Amino acid sequence: MWPILAAMNIIKDKIQQVNRLLEELQTDTWLVAVRETSIMADPVLASVVGHDVTWQSFFFYTCSGDAIALVGNLDEENFKRSGCFSEVMTYTEGVREDFRRLVARLDPKSIAVNYSPDNPAADGLTHGMYLTLLDYLSDTPYADRIISAEQVCTKLRSRKLDIEIDLVSRAAVLADDAFKAATKKITPGMTEKEIAAVIDEEIADRGAVNSFDTIVNAGDKTSPGHGLPTDAKLETGDLLHVDFGAQVEGYCSDLQRLVYFRRPRESLPPQNLKDAFETVRDIITEAAGCTQPGVRGFEIDAVAREMLLDNGYPVYQHALGHQLGRGVHDGGALIGPKWERYGSSPSIELEVANIFTLELEINLPGIGCVGLEEDVLITENEARFLCPRQMELTVR
Repeated sequence: MWPILAAMNIIKDKIQQVNRLLEELQTDTWLVAVRETSIMADPVLASVVGHDVTWQSFFFYTCSGDAIALVGNLDEENFKRSGCFSEVMTYTEGVREDFRRLVARLDPKSIAVNYSPDNPAADGLTHGMYLTLLDYLSDTPYADRIISAEQVCTKLRSRKLDIEIDLVSRAAVLADDAFKAATKKITPGMTEKEIAAVIDEEIADRGAVNSFDTIVNAGDKTSPGHGLPTDAKLETGDLLHVDFGAQVEGYCSDLQRLVYFRRPRESLPPQNLKDAFETVRDIITEAAGCTQPGVRGFEIDAVAREMLLDNGYPVYQHALGHQLGRGVHDGGALIGPKWERYGSSPSIELEVANIFTLELEINLPGIGCVGLEEDVLITENEARFLCPRQMELTVR
């Protein structure tokens, strides 16, 4: 269940945004069809519904400004009380006939539903509910009017409202502040698990929760990526690499930070570490300068890869950036290469009010993962960093 009181005003504003999007996309009706959402939740629920449901439930949004909830009788009060819907309809024994009458009343030329081969945030309609829709619409002209809601879902999540931008910014600043406090408590001899616990505690002390499980790499003892912390111990001569984030009122940040722990009698970090850090930092700076409205993600990613190669480093094996919002990976446009696994996402044009990460790494044997990650907001003319960047290598 979402933090309802904090979310309702956002949901009302997002529903208004949906109505405008449908008009822009020349789509009559968007239909969100769900059931037992505590088990299988469509990713859009937190943005435009706001409550879990048990029975088959249908949420209709139209380009003329309607927001209609058709829900089980025991869920009626939640949706009426929320004030988010222009109409709340209920059923008791079965919903088929009520559903058919409502669709006929709306008489949509197109019905967008949540399926997508490329964007998981737009793929919330289960196969069972899709078959149910076809059954309910059988012998009507509307079964042939079903289209993908991929563009609706993508733009809804990507175009952040001012309050959403504020919440992601707060999450980024909080996470950065928590890490700075945590570094004062981290010492050689601690395990990756212990280091993660210190960072997590600092996030919790600030009234937030983790946006994902904190990732810690103590030198090159463990591989960077999505692996959980291990019992490997941080030693002098190790580069500590941490990938972490905070969640504030349902909105996420995602950062990577670095600390080098000197060996005894070592006054400065190794030169190859200094060079790699500056290369990664400078590529993020250059990429941010390219991250503007109308640019496509693969174009920015190509700049970063070329800079790495020009400096004599191998390229990273992932996208340079993903969107942030209600999810750490928020779907839609991607700043990445045109790889099969990314589908059409790297070819989507970036827009004002999109929030992205910019992240890459250089792996140094015997030292560790030289990885940085920053969160940026696209404005009319530039990408604005949402929290203080790591511009210098922290040395302890």
